[in-house]
Formats: sequence, C-alpha cells, structure tokens
Amino acid sequence: MSRRAPARAPRRAWTVLVYLAGDNSLDAAGVADLAEMKAAGSTADVAVVAEFDRGGGKGARRYALRRGTALAADVVADLGRLNTGDPRNLLDFVRWGIGAYPAERYALVLWNHGQGWDDTDIYADERLRRLRPLARGRVRRALFRPPVRRLLHDAVRKFRSRAILLDDDARDFLDNGEMKTVVTQAAQVAGHKLDLLGMDACLMAMAEVAFQVRDGAACAVGSEQTEPGGGWPYDRILRALAARPAMDGRALAATVVREYLASYGAADGVTQSACDLARAGALAEAVAALAAALTGALGDPALRQRVFAARGRVQSYEVADNVDLGDLCALLAAAAPRTDLAAAAAGVLRVLAGEGGDAGFVLAQGAKGSALRASRGLAIYFPTRAVSPLYARLDWARATGWGRFLAAYVRARRAR
Repeated sequence: MSRRAPARAPRRAWTVLVYLAGDNSLDAAGVADLAEMKAAGSTADVAVVAEFDRGGGKGARRYALRRGTALAADVVADLGRLNTGDPRNLLDFVRWGIGAYPAERYALVLWNHGQGWDDTDIYADERLRRLRPLARGRVRRALFRPPVRRLLHDAVRKFRSRAILLDDDARDFLDNGEMKTVVTQAAQVAGHKLDLLGMDACLMAMAEVAFQVRDGAACAVGSEQTEPGGGWPYDRILRALAARPAMDGRALAATVVREYLASYGAADGVTQSACDLARAGALAEAVAALAAALTGALGDPALRQRVFAARGRVQSYEVADNVDLGDLCALLAAAAPRTDLAAAAAGVLRVLAGEGGDAGFVLAQGAKGSALRASRGLAIYFPTRAVSPLYARLDWARATGWGRFLAAYVRARRAR
C-alpha cells in the first residue's frame, strides 16, 4: 500500500517585512507607524511582520502584527539593544520573516531617515571629538584647526537627519554597498527577487540607489524629496493589499504611491514614485549616452551655456545636488533641438516614461506642492561645485560615466 505524502499548506500571497530603525529622532514616528500596521494587521493571505529598534535604550522587538490584540501580544522576540546599521541584523530579520512566514511574494520596507546615494559618515564629527584628546602635534593641529573644524561641522550638520537605517546608539548606518549586499542576499533567501523594496525614508528615489539594488528586487518605491514624519500610511496600504492580495509587485508599488499621495494635502510638498528595476540596465545605457553627449556639449561655447542654463532651472530637492532626471532631460532637449544632446536626452525620457504602450522605468509617480511640480519620479546627483569622492564607488558611476561628466562640468563652471 503506497503512502501519500502529506499535502503542503498553501502559501499566503504576501509577506510584508518592515524594518523600523527608530533608535534616533524618529522613535515616536515609529510608534505611530507600528500602530498603523497593527490597525490593518495580518490576514490569511497577507502576513505583516516588523522589527522595531526604539530610541532611548528601549531595545528592539519583532512583531507578527494582528488586529484585535494588544501590541505586547504580537511580540515574537525581544532582541535587546541592536545596531540597525549593521547589515547582518537586517539580513537576520529577513531570514526570520521569510522562514516563519513563507509567501509567494515578499515586500521589504526600510524605514528610517534617508540621504539617497550619499554614503557620507554622519557620525564622523563625533568620532573626531573622541579622538581629540589623543591627537598630538601636527596631527592635532591639522585635524582641529578652525577651518577644518568648520568644514566638518557644516558637512555633518547638513546630513544630521539623513542616512538609511541610522542608529544613534551604535553610531552606524547602512551604506549603499551594504544595502546592495543585503537585498541581493534577501533575494537568495526568498528564492527570487524581492517583489518590492520599499524605502520609507527621505531622498531615496534616485537612479544611483535603484541601480545598486537592481539584482535583488523587482520594484522599488521611494521619494525624491524629503518625507514628512508621518511617512507612509501603512493602514491604507495594507488594507488595499488585503483587499486584493493577488496583486503583483508592480501593482503594490503603484498602490503605495497612490495611497501615500492621497494621505497628504495639496501643499504638503511630498513626492513618491515606483520604479521597475528590470529596466535599470536600459536606463544606465541611456544615461551613459547622455553623459557622453553632455561632455561633448561642454566643448561648444553655445551648447555649454545651454547646459548651464538647464542645470540652473531644473527641479531640485532639499539636498540641492539632487535633481529630477526627467525634468533635466526635457530642459536639455528643448534647449538644444536637433543635436546629439537632444537625441540623448530624448532617449533617457523614453526609458523613464516608456513608449509604444510599454511601461517605463517609472511605473507610477506624483508630487504635491507647487515647488515640486516638475518632478517626474527619479532624481540623479548633479552637483555644481564639487563631486563627492564617494560617488565613484557606486555601480551607477562605473556603468554610466556620469561621475566623469560631473567632473568635467565642475571644471567648465570654474573656467567661466
């Protein structure tokens, strides 16, 4: 008599994993967002799990969120003090969530401050203060003479509320190289690319960031502009997913954009966009052609002035070195018609928006507030005074040559 193998329990449609790095100025916002997640809760089709590292030495806990229970009843692990900036801790959460709540599709949300591609160490000034008693002679004079102190202080102050997965207790954060590693390894744990990588953080909807995580996620959602403290409306997003659990990653990404924008007023100054990372390679090729055309244009006095003018008018954000890529290309195409530069700019616009009925790299996007009306969903780094030496480390810089164009642009401006 043959013995039949036991039937496998059907997998749920989605597991949503939210990693809340709240050991910083966002502790209270994390409490509010966790309550929103709990208000929606898990269903038979959608598991909602979270890890919340709180400020003030409260430590980190893992939750399997349900409706109708006390929050304390949803705690599945008390982890104590945790460094959310350590990629090993994020990957441990992902492994636990996927292992304990297997699903057909996975969304991973990174919740925290954000600074886009920029991996500037925002804690460097504090480390230097700790070194100050140890510094002697020329080293001490070099590190702590007034001009250097002012530069360090200004740089740190500029990014004081930035970084991704920033942990004030551990003085650590996740840089873009680490994020690429974690997202790629998370896809290996899941058995396929993450269906959605969400970044509920400031300034993360950048070409550079999207390209870094292209191998580990199918779609990404983030904001070109800074986000208000309220961040995503998790109750609205999760209820929409529970009502239609058969939606795929692209549909969920568009849902996040729609619900986020609907949760803010007309003048709130917010952006949100969803991107199809399967088109990241096509975008890099188009931007490589644009970088070459722009570099060539800098050698023509008339075209050079038009490039300068476009940079002066382009949509920018709280970090002024971040500009909207689509708006930049539209300005360049209009300023230099029937040129190689216009053709290259049009090529980028086609990839961003799609053509012939095919969706583009930007699946959904929107902005509220008159100061952001030219936003098209994806920012790119475009400084005017100096190029960060950290930029060359990015996959995007190596693939597109954009950093080489930026260096040429800065030289051309200085030579004016």
